[in-house]
Amino acid sequence: MSTTNDDFPTDRPAVVTCGLPYANGDLHIGHLRGYIGADAFSRALETLGQETAYVSGSDMHGTPIAVNAEQEGVDPEEFALEWHEQYAETFPKFNVEFDNYGHTHDETNTELTREIVRTLDEEGYIYEKEIQVAYDPDADQYLPDRYVEGTCPYCGAKARGDECDEGCQRHLEPGEVEEPKSTVTGNPAEYRGRTHKFFEVSEFADFLTEFLDGLEGTSNARNQPRQWIEEGLQDWCLTRDMEWGIDYPNGDNETTEDIVLYVWVDAPVEYISSTKQYAERVGTDEYDWRRVWEDDGEIVHIIGRDIIQHHTIFWPAMLEGADYNTPRAVAATGFITINGKGLSTSRNRAIWANEYLDEDLHPDLLRYYLTTTGGLQQDVDFSWDAFQEKVNGELVGTVGNFWYRSLLFAYRNYEGTPEADVSEEVSERIEGAIGDTREAVNDYSLRDIGQAATQLAQFGNEYIQRNEPWKLTDDDPERAAQVIRDCVQIAKAVGVLLEPIAPEKAQRLWEQLGEDGDIADAHLEDALEAPPRTFDEPGELFAKIEDDRVDELNEKLAERVAAAGGDEDEDEDEDEAEGEETETETDDTASDESAAMADATADTDALEPLIEDRIGFEDFQELDIRVGRIESAEGIDGADDLAKLEVDIGFETRQIVAGIKQLHDLDELPGEKCILLANMEPAELFGVESNGMILAAGDEADLLTTHDDAVVGEKVQ
Repeated sequence: MSTTNDDFPTDRPAVVTCGLPYANGDLHIGHLRGYIGADAFSRALETLGQETAYVSGSDMHGTPIAVNAEQEGVDPEEFALEWHEQYAETFPKFNVEFDNYGHTHDETNTELTREIVRTLDEEGYIYEKEIQVAYDPDADQYLPDRYVEGTCPYCGAKARGDECDEGCQRHLEPGEVEEPKSTVTGNPAEYRGRTHKFFEVSEFADFLTEFLDGLEGTSNARNQPRQWIEEGLQDWCLTRDMEWGIDYPNGDNETTEDIVLYVWVDAPVEYISSTKQYAERVGTDEYDWRRVWEDDGEIVHIIGRDIIQHHTIFWPAMLEGADYNTPRAVAATGFITINGKGLSTSRNRAIWANEYLDEDLHPDLLRYYLTTTGGLQQDVDFSWDAFQEKVNGELVGTVGNFWYRSLLFAYRNYEGTPEADVSEEVSERIEGAIGDTREAVNDYSLRDIGQAATQLAQFGNEYIQRNEPWKLTDDDPERAAQVIRDCVQIAKAVGVLLEPIAPEKAQRLWEQLGEDGDIADAHLEDALEAPPRTFDEPGELFAKIEDDRVDELNEKLAERVAAAGGDEDEDEDEDEAEGEETETETDDTASDESAAMADATADTDALEPLIEDRIGFEDFQELDIRVGRIESAEGIDGADDLAKLEVDIGFETRQIVAGIKQLHDLDELPGEKCILLANMEPAELFGVESNGMILAAGDEADLLTTHDDAVVGEKVQ
């Protein structure tokens, strides 16, 4: 294990990966959130000067591919390769640029997977055990993973053979599903004894505890695995009874042909294989994959939260057992909902990747929305109305407005950058934005990376409005030149800072400034370098999304949902939809829909009933509810759910204990506004005094906040 915890940038090479897209269906924005997020983070590391590679690949194996290929009457490899090629064509259209994009069935990954499994076997971490495997007597075949479904033994929800995807999200071993049913014939299945290979994960409990203590990323990726370790780790079945996959390796050049490796063995190995392929293509002098994976490199995984267990338990145990470097960070994204309801592919309630592109909407608009709406681990609701509001308000009204008005004034009055020095005020403000960006990268906060750029543009708008250079050109030309010189510098700085989030738009600004090369090669310090003396007349880089366009997009979505047999106003029928959805999702987000539907669907049957007893206005007035701002947040030792917050309520700072430890990234809370019940009786929880109560909605503790700029300490009435 090698973890450093030194701030980025370090002098060690880094690799950023995203969860592998499962080669089994069309991409939608639920998938794109992770791939765009990882791309943005990789670009942000590079702006810091960190040597970085961004790699991934298509996950080609597993039972859903075998099932769907069989249904279409084609070979599984042919079926998966077709989707792989489509993904490889689609990602660049969203400015997602992998340094290498491979797939799990290629020779590099096949051989490296077998090599790692052989090492684990030689080190004594693999053993044989007879287990109960579901068997379909009518089809005369054993039923791995998604060939069997039934009931989760832990929570009682409907489950697949390897995962409780509709309930507790727990990984399930063969034989654990209760009341098994064959998806091949639809008949009840029976359990029969069968010998399989097991990885002794239980031997790594102490290592994994230490690993999680040093793990960076999002808090859910650190906290959830601790519960599994405390409950006692179960050893992991590595093999499956099927033909499609990587044959289990026996000797140096021998394999067992009647069983294959479980898909979650070879899938994460693709992270190493893809990094190796990149290094072989550019040369190890330029990028050393062995230093990353076998020595002290910086490994960052950005994944969906439904596969936290695979990346924080199984994968680091495999790496440690095979003597590889382990991840520095695992950042798990939240789910995507559509118009407040669960994303449902069976109901066509989704924003498909190709559909978005066909609407001639710029990819950077979606990149900005997905990365800056909420924290990385928080669920994000997508609606065309919210999309319009964010684009028009922040990209058009703030960033685009400042870029265009500054550069146009500079061009018309000075034919480019005025000959003046940048003022101390503006230099300090740009340096502050650079510092905010560095901090955001090290906090794994994509939202704050984007906001550092947007807030600098907001400052630029205020600065130009406050100084009114159009009134100074005649009366005080030197001062006018000074102001516009500052504005051009701010415009360049905003472009450099925004590049990870909106790379194509930032490049266009770069070109309008007359800069050479690619803005992607610029580092943060270049934000303070003087722009070219002359440049051509600029054009507007963002266009407003009109109301009638949003109406059209909403109507198309509603029509698609209705055509698929659903109703945009109806609640999702989870049981009915899930059987279809899971066959078209990626491993990274296969459970997004069911979990999102369980968490976010506006199902009134799931809401608590209204309290019949009413209170009078005088009773309400006795509640002293205030606007607060969270100054700090940290977990309470020994408490699974509790966090200690310091909250500024204007008159004083209160210490509050809240049950949000596993539901929020505590590192991202400072600076957030909240609503506080200030005259709550003090209480002591786990030895920590709580002097008030934060208000939140639902089981996910959605913190209540203000819509506009309410003053901290202001009373809610």
